[in-house]
Amino acid sequence: MRESVSAVFVTEAKVFFIKRQNYLSVFPGYYATPGGKVDKTDSEAPLAGTIWPTDVKPQILHALIREVSEELNYHLLEAIESGEVISIDNIGIAITPEFNPYRFKNYYFKITLASEKKFDLDANEAEFGEWNTPVDLHSLYKEGYMLAVPPAITLLKTFVANPMHSTPIDMSLPYDPETEVPMIESIHGVRQFLPLSNTFPPANRTNSFIIGDGGDLAKKILIDPSPKDEAELKKFLNSVGQIGFDSIFLTHHHPDHYQFAAEIAREFKVGIELSSDTLMRIKKNSGESYFENIPLTIRKEGDIITKSLGQDVRVYEVPGHDEGQLALAPENLNWFLAGDLIQTIGTVVIQAPEGDMKKYFHSLERVIALNPKNLIPSHGIIVGGTNKLLETLKHRMRREESIIKLLSENKNEDQILESIYEGLELSLIPFARKTIQAHIKKINSESE
Repeated sequence: MRESVSAVFVTEAKVFFIKRQNYLSVFPGYYATPGGKVDKTDSEAPLAGTIWPTDVKPQILHALIREVSEELNYHLLEAIESGEVISIDNIGIAITPEFNPYRFKNYYFKITLASEKKFDLDANEAEFGEWNTPVDLHSLYKEGYMLAVPPAITLLKTFVANPMHSTPIDMSLPYDPETEVPMIESIHGVRQFLPLSNTFPPANRTNSFIIGDGGDLAKKILIDPSPKDEAELKKFLNSVGQIGFDSIFLTHHHPDHYQFAAEIAREFKVGIELSSDTLMRIKKNSGESYFENIPLTIRKEGDIITKSLGQDVRVYEVPGHDEGQLALAPENLNWFLAGDLIQTIGTVVIQAPEGDMKKYFHSLERVIALNPKNLIPSHGIIVGGTNKLLETLKHRMRREESIIKLLSENKNEDQILESIYEGLELSLIPFARKTIQAHIKKINSESE
């Protein structure tokens, strides 16, 4: 596990946060404190002076000095010598939970300054940075406009309660792995549960969500409940039961999105909302009686299904990966829950009969044009902006260009597979073949 550092710059009244660029590979678009990875080249020599915390190894402190210099063009040693830095406190360690693909042991250091400094930000890392009060920053999160990891939210809550806090903070995720599944709320109002599921590797979890403000006009909706087995189902119900829900919404018909939906609906006496295509395909796969005694609501483009932080949440039809796939977003497009339109862990498979590459391209282009502030996938973490969609579309276009070239050279399907997916694991070859077939179908339809 990699180690990393975060510099929490504070004055008596304010704290400094940055917003990470949307195109970064790690936590894109997240509000955070400046910092980065510890390098092997960081010195292990002890640092002189009494201002440095003594409970961490020197290499971590040298990484802090380097990262602050690289990201903010601010030189800690000079600032200490000039008296700008009043104190440096170790205020906690956060270890990224195992369900996150980006795992770090992150050290947080509170660096108290005599006054606010205008930092020279590295534009490659930060979209912007600002000094603000913990109360105002936390309000930004509570209003749904801040995307942040749980430790950053915990940090803000701590400073709201006590701006002078300087001792280690418990930043662990509050859940019991024996009885619950993890839940995070990186965007306020979107509770993200992460049960283990029978999904396509390398992913091993399908995100399930509860959205909705509650009440008659803003019912709480549980999205895509699909724990992998009875044991995980019990943990999942313990977790979602603490919040409650009034309905179940299915994004599409693949089993890793609805595996226990009917059982949960019957146990909690709630209905299921889904597209007509999803209803047809689940009945075909799981039997006509699958939804017996469950109230069903067919959802389509433009339907309003609830309110989240006062915003109407609308349905969007996004076929391509699956013909009946539905997405959700509030009116202000602060987030877009995209289902399997994209993934931030693994790759989306497009395969017949439910997949259509031409429609997939169109759905990607449509969501890019909508330009939501944050993108919520069914597998992996939430990301800021549409950069992930743009990357996915460009990747698919490059692949299609390669296939067109190989077809012009009279290569057959096996030869195309060997050329494009050289060295692919044997277990993944059938899915790669289906994706190639979907590309070829799109190419042929557009050449007619």
